[in-house]
Amino acid sequence: MQQLLDILSGLHPEVDFETTEDLIDDGILDSLDIVSIVSSVYSEFDVTIPPEEIIPENFNSAVALMELITRLDEE
Repeated sequence: MQQLLDILSGLHPEVDFETTEDLIDDGILDSLDIVSIVSSVYSEFDVTIPPEEIIPENFNSAVALMELITRLDEE
């Protein structure tokens, strides 16, 4: 989880990613951030996030994103 928090903090150091749960809904993350996150997740976790998984529910919080990474890693 710390690796993911480091990735997210690198994009927006002013955001508390451990508690924020509306990253997409509140406009904190934009499409360029998502592209960067998808690329970083592949580099750091060796997990590919397919286009059909790039939905707000999977990116609204660090917890949701970590659950997505874990699920995709197990498949």
